[in-house]
Amino acid sequence: MHLVAITSFLAGLVVVIVGAELIVRGGSRVGALLGVSPMILGLTVVAVGTSTPELAVGLTAAAEGNGGLAVGNIAGTNIVNILFILGLSAWIKPLPLQLLSLKLDLPVMVISAGALLWMAWDGQLSRPEGALMVGAAVAYTIAMVYMSQRESLPIQQEFSREYSASNLLPRVATLQGTFSVLMLAAGIVVVVVGAELLVTGAVDMARSLGVSDAVVGLTIVAIGTSAPELATTIMATLKNERDIAIGNLIGSSTYNILFILGVTCLATPSGVPVDAPLLHVDLPLAALVALLCVPIFVTDRHISRLEGALFVTAYAVYLGTLIFVRA
Repeated sequence: MHLVAITSFLAGLVVVIVGAELIVRGGSRVGALLGVSPMILGLTVVAVGTSTPELAVGLTAAAEGNGGLAVGNIAGTNIVNILFILGLSAWIKPLPLQLLSLKLDLPVMVISAGALLWMAWDGQLSRPEGALMVGAAVAYTIAMVYMSQRESLPIQQEFSREYSASNLLPRVATLQGTFSVLMLAAGIVVVVVGAELLVTGAVDMARSLGVSDAVVGLTIVAIGTSAPELATTIMATLKNERDIAIGNLIGSSTYNILFILGVTCLATPSGVPVDAPLLHVDLPLAALVALLCVPIFVTDRHISRLEGALFVTAYAVYLGTLIFVRA
């Protein structure tokens, strides 16, 4: 494998993750300055912010004619989010599900995954379908803000500890707004630059290995761009404050389809092509994984260590199949 391609990919991955962190921090601080509640910040700004790597990669890949990488990254990232990250969190410590918004997030995630499979069945995701997805993302966000107002007091307090203005804003009172806006803008620029490096390196690696862009998107790109969600969930698990992390994890999986892929389709006049293996294997699997969450989440309202271990094992089997069979 060419050393330049590996270096470009790794450098791009690091830059994208740094940029995503700047976007989350800058966006949260701007929201706090505007008086947005900590819970809404956590459920919207942070969930979208941790998905910015997928957005940047999708837009860059689609613009360069690598639609398989864009769609593969979304399918792969959602599978990573549920099977590996959520499973790992439950494997480390049994995971109670108390967040009221899961009553909204879970069905919307399942419906979104199924709708994506249906829209992609003709081998193409068009601009009108992208507009439909973005519209659904807006409606989902409005519904989530409404639901957050009905959340239980302990959950609201957890969000306040994590995303209160005292935690998000710099201690120096002067120039707070300017600094926060500049941080947000810098994060966007950094993510765009990092995505260009990451996609270029990923495509070069795919060509040198003789595999499709979609397989690269499903594996190394998906795992790499899921790093913000993985870090957030593991840290929250260790701090025993996981309602935020799990809510954002499910929310990010939904935003990946509705907003990230929707914007990617809108930005691509000719539409985003969907490869046959993605259509017949990975997108159905992503929809199945989302659907399997329903009985597991609803039963006893928790995920046991055994279920977490089974999730992680299932992901290992899937990853091994990708590497040893389809590669």
